Amino acid sequence: MMKQDRQIDAVDRRILSALQQDAALSHQELAERVGASSASCWRRIKALEQAGLLTRTVRLVDPDRVGRGVNVLCNIRMRSHAREARSAFEQFVDGRPEIVECFSMSGEWDYLIRVVVADVEDYNRFLMQILLGHPSVAGAASHFALSMTKYTTALPL
Repeated sequence: MMKQDRQIDAVDRRILSALQQDAALSHQELAERVGASSASCWRRIKALEQAGLLTRTVRLVDPDRVGRGVNVLCNIRMRSHAREARSAFEQFVDGRPEIVECFSMSGEWDYLIRVVVADVEDYNRFLMQILLGHPSVAGAASHFALSMTKYTTALPL
């Protein structure tokens, strides 16, 4: 986890909030929204990038329109908690495009992953042939999302 080294002020917060909503804003549009000059916004964005507060810029894809509308939350139990086993599992996760989020967990389960697939059959193939076939995985419990009530990538500032 990266520690925040740079102090951010109210204008920085407005810039961060605006960019979380629409990263395609021009510097001029951003300046108008946050009440600063275009040049000032450009300098602040560069400083926020240098400080690690702003990272990569992405565009969000509608999962339904690309045939990946099924979300499955899957709890994972590991066979071993040895560093090598965890590392192997995390490398496996990193290489699987259908796994879009992965959290190391406290409590009864070791990991929680979010898997996006086309349908139940697609998930069954992934679970039975790929996930449970990994040597580090002892077991899994799957939970199908019926609907998405809230989804955001924006952090509260």
